[in-house]
Amino acid sequence: MEKDQEYIEKLIKLNRVAKVVKGGRRFSFSALYVVGDGNGKVGFGFGKANDVSEAIRKSVDKAKKSMITVSRKRTTVPHEIIGEFKSAKVLIMPAAPGTGVIAGGSVRAVMEAAGIEDVMCKSQGSSNGMNILKAAFDGLSNLMDAKEIANNRGKTLDEMWG
Repeated sequence: MEKDQEYIEKLIKLNRVAKVVKGGRRFSFSALYVVGDGNGKVGFGFGKANDVSEAIRKSVDKAKKSMITVSRKRTTVPHEIIGEFKSAKVLIMPAAPGTGVIAGGSVRAVMEAAGIEDVMCKSQGSSNGMNILKAAFDGLSNLMDAKEIANNRGKTLDEMWG
């Protein structure tokens, strides 16, 4: 991976957690980050540390390591799909050009980091930010690529679209 490449980094959640010990409370921090190149590659990372900046650095490093490639059709997704993780479900639907990103919280950050400009999303079930994020990644990773389907069927893209 190139070091000089610029990434879009978005903080989803920064959480301060306390551990009660004999001398009082020990505070540590957890950070949930989404990183993308704005051109179809996106990843997320979760980091924990005693310092905010260290937790953020860890989460960004993990996000860069766990990047997936998202298939796109111009500025939107190629087809409708439902991503699931535990009880969280995210419905991802293609939208007409100019619609924008209609999504909430963590899903919006994922779509913007991936470079998807026109999409409609609806999260159902769990309201846990981490589970919704993983459900969105499940949906994006299961998107089908038109070129791949055409090759499997032994046709060209022009024959597929008609």
